Amino acid sequence: MITNIREVRRARGLTLEQVARACTPPTTAQQIGRLEVGTRAVSVAWLNRIAAALGVTAADLVTLPDRVDLPVAAVLDARGAHAPTRAETILPFKPAPGAVAVRVAAGIGDYRAGDILWCEVLAPDGFARAMNRDVLVPRPAGRFAFARLLDRDDARLHLLPPAPGARQQIVANPPWLARVVRLVRAL
Repeated sequence: MITNIREVRRARGLTLEQVARACTPPTTAQQIGRLEVGTRAVSVAWLNRIAAALGVTAADLVTLPDRVDLPVAAVLDARGAHAPTRAETILPFKPAPGAVAVRVAAGIGDYRAGDILWCEVLAPDGFARAMNRDVLVPRPAGRFAFARLLDRDDARLHLLPPAPGARQQIVANPPWLARVVRLVRAL
């Protein structure tokens, strides 16, 4: 089995030590290094531990025949576009189970017509993870609010829609909300 542990770790900007500490239970940087280079066999249990530490799925850490990884042709920074210093690949984004999407039909705020927003659905106990992020919130009668989550007090959400001059909205007791995690924009 060929693993992509090193590539994913580097793409996330993490050191061996950071990944080792993020594993549950924690391990050593040397152990992660051995698993990366293949001097130690990688079990499914290790793949799951490392994947959780990196915030990806275990499938993202192995090369699968039906998955196409994108090679990085250039790196763009303040100096302009230049060749990467080492070979890199980007893993294709896969939505989590239960994810939803929002299709932007007309430009509003930072979003343009044709944009697709991929959203992670959160239960009320996870609403704090969406603070200061754009969210989709269900409202009565099959309607929705789309806005920036500004605050939460008790069961009320304070939302600011993206339209210029829009007034703050308050939604009480939503059963869920969907936090925008990815913007897909055709050029």
